[in-house]
Amino acid sequence: MEELCPRFEKAMGLLSTRWVGLILFDLLKGTKRFSQMEADLPISGRLLSDRLKLLEKEGIVARNIYSEFPVRIEYSLSDKGRALEPVIKEIQSWADVHVPAEQDDEQKV
Repeated sequence: MEELCPRFEKAMGLLSTRWVGLILFDLLKGTKRFSQMEADLPISGRLLSDRLKLLEKEGIVARNIYSEFPVRIEYSLSDKGRALEPVIKEIQSWADVHVPAEQDDEQKV
């Protein structure tokens, strides 16, 4: 059996971390505040914060703090994160063709 490339394995581990894909998909639309992302995604604030920290540590997400009152914090994709756009869009294209919509699943039951 051929061994997986350690870089590929690490990348797949990161991208398959629960909610990471949806966070990246959301940030492809542009810079967002934490509260906007929390409203857009079906995820708790604590878990969203955890995933954003992970993505920031990996250099995929940039966190920008603005010295205003109240302090404004925005998240955006870094160059490294934007490089994932074709991958995410290709997964979306694959899903559009091969993954049934929830209503399709419910009608088959």
